[in-house]
Amino acid sequence: MTKSVPNISEAEWEVMNVLWDKAPIAANEVIRALQEKTDWKPKTIRTLLDRLVKKKVVGVDQAPKVYTFFPLYSRSECQHAEAQSFVKRIYSGTLTSMLVQFIEERTLSDEEIRELRSILNDKPKPN
Repeated sequence: MTKSVPNISEAEWEVMNVLWDKAPIAANEVIRALQEKTDWKPKTIRTLLDRLVKKKVVGVDQAPKVYTFFPLYSRSECQHAEAQSFVKRIYSGTLTSMLVQFIEERTLSDEEIRELRSILNDKPKPN
């Protein structure tokens, strides 16, 4: 049975990227990392961390002096859940419609076309 990943907002996703790259990590280090690339205030980042802990997406080690945070789901698990949600919301759960739209709207190189063909050829067929 696969575990169900709670929904993560776009801002929370930025916090998760820091945690996936650097965890376990103290809140002040998360704040410092995010302030290098956003204009978010420390209180905003603390709120996002607290929200992720409440959602049980992030764990916290409450050592006596410094709380450290760590992801409870892998980046891959969250990407998979987000992709499933996107296909369901935007394309009524039809993956083929999404793929056709992306392929028709973008120019693909010969190498990308070969790679896509290879992936489709290697994909096991359902019984």
